Amino acid sequence: MKTADLYLRVSTDEQADRGYSLRNQEEVLKRYCDQNRIAIRHIIIEDFSAKTFIRPEWQRFLATLKRDKNQGTLLLFTKWDRFSRNAPDAYQMINELKRYSVEPQAIEQPLDMSVPENKMMLAIYLTAPEIENDRRALNTLFGMRRAKKEGRWMGQAPIGYINLTSPNGKRHIAPNGLQAKLMAWAFNQIALAQFSTEQIFNKAKEMGLQCNKNRFLVAVRDPVYCGKIRIAAYGEEKKHTVAGQHAPIITEQLFLIAQKALDDRKRTIKTTISSHEMIPLRGFLQCSKCSRTLTASGSKGRNNYYYYYHCSTKCGYRIKAAEANEIFFEELCNFVLNVVSAEHFKNAILDGHDAVNKGTQMTRVKFTNEIGVLNKRIASCRELLLSGDFDANDFRSIKQEAEHKIEEIQKNLAVLPASSVGKNEIKTALESATDKLMRLDSIYFNAKTEVQRKIIGSMYPEKFTFENLKHRTAKRSYIFSLIYQINSKLQSKKNGQATDFLCLPTMAPSAGLEPATL
Repeated sequence: MKTADLYLRVSTDEQADRGYSLRNQEEVLKRYCDQNRIAIRHIIIEDFSAKTFIRPEWQRFLATLKRDKNQGTLLLFTKWDRFSRNAPDAYQMINELKRYSVEPQAIEQPLDMSVPENKMMLAIYLTAPEIENDRRALNTLFGMRRAKKEGRWMGQAPIGYINLTSPNGKRHIAPNGLQAKLMAWAFNQIALAQFSTEQIFNKAKEMGLQCNKNRFLVAVRDPVYCGKIRIAAYGEEKKHTVAGQHAPIITEQLFLIAQKALDDRKRTIKTTISSHEMIPLRGFLQCSKCSRTLTASGSKGRNNYYYYYHCSTKCGYRIKAAEANEIFFEELCNFVLNVVSAEHFKNAILDGHDAVNKGTQMTRVKFTNEIGVLNKRIASCRELLLSGDFDANDFRSIKQEAEHKIEEIQKNLAVLPASSVGKNEIKTALESATDKLMRLDSIYFNAKTEVQRKIIGSMYPEKFTFENLKHRTAKRSYIFSLIYQINSKLQSKKNGQATDFLCLPTMAPSAGLEPATL
């Protein structure tokens, strides 16, 4: 009398618990065994996909076969799609079962494997379920792309949103209270570009954001937060975005500014050097002999400590800290803005502000006109398409290219400086700035070491040697070079020298009559 193992399978545990398929398969297989006088040894019940043979119950069944070899049993199932939905894997598994003297057989699609022509039927039985799976997957893909193109979010809601179902049964996403506010706060902080993305995430986490770091980094790149749905590229169709049906958390302008900040952000490592009040230049000075950065330390004398800036290598270079500090303070005094220069300085900044605003306005008009031209191009192509003078594929290609250019222009438009800052606000800020520049020496003399080091760093963007400082050849920042130039040229006017003074770049003075004369 033959013995058989019965294999019953459904795709999910939900089908196993609530469906009728397993009970039906078991009933059909038991009836078959009764009619053909086959003894049932094991009943294997599986609730796993048939795309692969990596299934829990199947792996246990194989382990049993390896342990108990050559028992000459049957493996019965209702149809071949219960056995596998992957033809190559199925052939391999059939050969493996033969090594264990196990013959797989579908009772509703029986095949005599001793007949060679039946192998063709086996290929059909095994390939048909795989084709069905592929077609179902393709239909699902097209359905999801169609839903996305209509502005619907598919799948689990992103951070800051929650999945809801409307009264008519349609699923949608909506802002999720505190989580939505925290994501909006995060985008604002990214746009300000004052902190790293990791710092912003850690702060948002402290405030109650519920996600991990990787998910957050992916989320801040998703346009869903400004009310758009991203459509991935597929075939000849390029990736693009469409307007979503959900409510946005942030504005599109804020999203574009945040993306620009993320794109432009460079990895910089900031270090803070703590210094004693007697050695504020520590870390700014270079060795004149070996170009290494000088360190500083104090030596205890009979009555006091004596401080030195010195090189840590064998070159032995060192200078007295008091001497270097005194020379730096003398140099600093040359950059104190005098009363006469202050007015010219403020006028120059105001003129520059007006020029920048004018340039920004012209750039904004230029970008707006370019967007208008691109929209007209799309409209013209649409009219040609409707009249039958234009191919649909060509129209789609031109439309996607134009929309991509419009998106790039909108990004550049979003990061242009705001023109809302008026002249009165600039004047107020200038009054405060010039007041500090006019008292720069006293501010430095009375400040703590941390403030002194900030002033030194703002004056000298690069490291310098003591000799550079002593002979006034150290490279200074633009703003302090400008102040020095203003003070020097105004002083020369007092001595009767005629100077065509302009502190900002401008057009060259006229050459005179034409042809040019001396």
